[in-house]
Amino acid sequence: MIINDLRDADFTDLGSAPGSVRYLLLSVVLILIVVAGYYLFIEDKRVELEQSRQQELTLLADFEYKQQKAANLEAYEQQLVDMQELLKTMFRQLPSKTEMDKLLVDVSQTALAAGIDVQLFEPMAESYQDFYAERPISIRMLGDYHEFGAFVSGVAALPRVVILTMHDISLKRASANQSRFGNSEGRLILEGRVKTYRYVDELELAEIEAEQAP
Repeated sequence: MIINDLRDADFTDLGSAPGSVRYLLLSVVLILIVVAGYYLFIEDKRVELEQSRQQELTLLADFEYKQQKAANLEAYEQQLVDMQELLKTMFRQLPSKTEMDKLLVDVSQTALAAGIDVQLFEPMAESYQDFYAERPISIRMLGDYHEFGAFVSGVAALPRVVILTMHDISLKRASANQSRFGNSEGRLILEGRVKTYRYVDELELAEIEAEQAP
């Protein structure tokens, strides 16, 4: 039997070994060569193939996503137009150029009516942004939380839509001698800049563009 042949074979002289032993050893060597070739060459290619398949799936998903966006491009563009028109409609509710000065007076008077000591309320030059203009106002006001709350409520109740945004604002406790009307101890100083906005109609916008043209 082949087991006995292997036991009796002289591995230092395989040429004289029985044919069954030589064929068995040759088969083992071939198997080892095939296995080594697989791990050295085929396995690497299999990994590359799997990576290529994953990349293909990623590219396919990206293509389908972009194709869907392209198919809905017209709807997205219409939504953008609708949103721009809605924004313009909202800005048309803001004060006009002729109403702006009166509005600033109303805002200042609202602060005084709330009990706030308005120490600085200085409107600055306007800047234009498409179809609206923004006007910074340097402020310094002394009051307490309730008075500032009443001021905000009063501005919201003005007959014209008013938007005030705060920039570089600081709120700190006032010292005893910072009020013009007595002891200010325990009150707060609100200081910084706010911006208010007004609508710029097509005629004024054309005039601005004509002035800025070279």
